Amino acid sequence: MPFSKLGLSKPVLRGVAAMGYTEPTPIQAHGIPVMMSGRDLIGSAQTGTGKTAAFALPILTKLGEPAPGPRALILEPTRELAAQVETAIRDMARFTKLRVGVVYGGVGYGSQIQAFKGGVDILVATPGRLLDHLERRNVRLDKVEYLVLDEADRMLDMGFLPDVRRIIRHCPKKRQTALFSATIPFQIEELIKWAMRSPETIEIGKRRSPAETVSHALYPVATAQKKELLLALLKQLEYESVIIFCRTKQGADQVAALLRRENHPVAVLHSNRTQREREEALEGFRRGRYEVLVATDIASRGLDIVDVSHVINFDVPQHPEDYVHRIGRTGRAQQTGEALTLMTVEDVSHVRAVEAFIGERIERRKLPGFPYLYTTLLDEQAGKRGRRSGRARGGRIGRGYHYSPGS
Repeated sequence: MPFSKLGLSKPVLRGVAAMGYTEPTPIQAHGIPVMMSGRDLIGSAQTGTGKTAAFALPILTKLGEPAPGPRALILEPTRELAAQVETAIRDMARFTKLRVGVVYGGVGYGSQIQAFKGGVDILVATPGRLLDHLERRNVRLDKVEYLVLDEADRMLDMGFLPDVRRIIRHCPKKRQTALFSATIPFQIEELIKWAMRSPETIEIGKRRSPAETVSHALYPVATAQKKELLLALLKQLEYESVIIFCRTKQGADQVAALLRRENHPVAVLHSNRTQREREEALEGFRRGRYEVLVATDIASRGLDIVDVSHVINFDVPQHPEDYVHRIGRTGRAQQTGEALTLMTVEDVSHVRAVEAFIGERIERRKLPGFPYLYTTLLDEQAGKRGRRSGRARGGRIGRGYHYSPGS
């Protein structure tokens, strides 16, 4: 079904065509009619499937002409996501007269206050900064007709749900609400019951499964050799660009320093970086100035980063769903990608949780020629030897190599 059959306005369809969209993705094809009908929507889809357009295009159509507002509010968990979504909606709205604004922390208040004074039809915001503006009476939400809670599970992880509830209380009860979340833990279910009216749920793909375009494997290693194995993997990988995920901000800084000493062009992204540093890191990575981006889970969801050939989990994520989001940064837009995860004995319980979450055992691989120190993880691999086919799913690394104790 083409976009022209979804009831979108002519100016919005012109914006869609100018952005190069030809046919809607599944989440758009199913979500846009629900939004156009006025019903509340719960949307779930794998990362990179175009959910921003699924809610933005019908909102732009239904708003029509500028009016006192804001009339649409989109809440995002991080400043990067807020900036990205605002840019995307501004592109979609280029042939309309609707005004799009964004507010997030880490920058001054002046330009944001001026935007409110000039008029905003669609406001994209992070919860903390928006609450600041509400408390200072810089903005009112009593004209909001459309409310979107994007990456709701991420907002839960970051402790924002109380702030989200406070913000919703400033909005009219009569409104259309859309919520997008990869998972629906009970706290999100409670929010849905409180904030939404008989929502329709659309689930595209398997929320718990990695994308089919991504091959992924574990690389067991002794804890003392993690950094050494990371450097060896980067030497053998035929990568164009790689994101390396670390569990902590300090760990990300340490890995980045290690890679710089080895002359890798590296950018770093985590919450302790200033907004200018984050923007420079992302832009440099997108343009190829940096081949490697070292990041915490702040970069695991939603950021507009395409053509990432590889993802390396230097640390196994503590939350199983984050594994799917992390490795989903590669293999996007019908391209193939490869994800590698370094695994130590301390990670066994987290790996088991990930495998239970995705419903499959992740292949264990060995890097040929690497001088492995003994670890009990090698015993586990040796026990699987007779039951494996010896085939890897792509890339130069890991072509059926098996472990033996003491190798």
